[in-house]
Amino acid sequence: MTAAPEALLLTRRDISGLMAPADWLAAAETAFRAAAEKRAQAPPPMEVAGEGGAFHAKGASLRLDRPYAVLKFNGNFPGNRERRGLPTVQGAILLCDGETGALLAILDSIEVTLRRTAAATALAARFLARPESQTVLVCGCGEQGLAQLAALREVLPLRRCLAWDRDPARMKAFPGDAVADLGGAARESDVIAACTTAREPYLQADFVRPGTFVAAVGADSPDKNEVRPELMARAAVVTDVLDQCAAMGDLRHALEAGTMRREDVHAELADLVAGTRPGRTGEAQITLFDSTGTALQDVAAAALIHERALGRPGLRSVVLAACE
Repeated sequence: MTAAPEALLLTRRDISGLMAPADWLAAAETAFRAAAEKRAQAPPPMEVAGEGGAFHAKGASLRLDRPYAVLKFNGNFPGNRERRGLPTVQGAILLCDGETGALLAILDSIEVTLRRTAAATALAARFLARPESQTVLVCGCGEQGLAQLAALREVLPLRRCLAWDRDPARMKAFPGDAVADLGGAARESDVIAACTTAREPYLQADFVRPGTFVAAVGADSPDKNEVRPELMARAAVVTDVLDQCAAMGDLRHALEAGTMRREDVHAELADLVAGTRPGRTGEAQITLFDSTGTALQDVAAAALIHERALGRPGLRSVVLAACE
């Protein structure tokens, strides 16, 4: 009889205490470098319908010092906060040993999803934003907007934040200057982080001045859309995962509108990390990162969190059923 394994149970507070901003960025770089080196794989995500929202199941495997695999099951319900006082996104991540199949940890997914998404934007900004960028516009003043701002401040010398949201109360509570004129604010900005749940695109081509870096973060399902197809066509577009963005990102809508073809996409983020494709190629170039979220980020982050947690006393664990 093999001894019953123990799996760590890690809450959002546990995870927050184990990871610093630089750790999330390092995990994102690990994920995309592994993808470029063929040390990781992630099948297409699965969507399960809910009422007023949906569930997304994303899985991936990654070889580091040992093989890991994760499955993340997240509920995404845009009306939760206003109607019920609950988070828009919530769920759990299962981290497993990729060689034995043993469950290593069960992680609350909220902090991981927030921080790994923002870290991917910051990683993309290293290659696509002008290094001297000082003004950022955050569209969508929720938790993801806060995470995006914090991550971008780690890699750019930002001095001013403009905040736009369709909810005036959330906009005013955000740590930046609230703006009512979206177009005017966008034209002042070096960086735009779009992280709303919009179904109709609000970022227009004439809103964005030459040299701007746009992070299109909100479109993570086929019905979501933040960026007008004409703006996509003007930009050098980098995707997190090309196939996924073509199916559920802002790229999907540009392809359907006929303003872009798949071959017009400049690169995947993994190409930039590996150095096989260049990032920004001109001062006046508009660059755009289409971010739909990949479980490659989840497995790299979860593996690092698990490693950190093993050295911390007092974290909870659960004994699984014994196996023969």
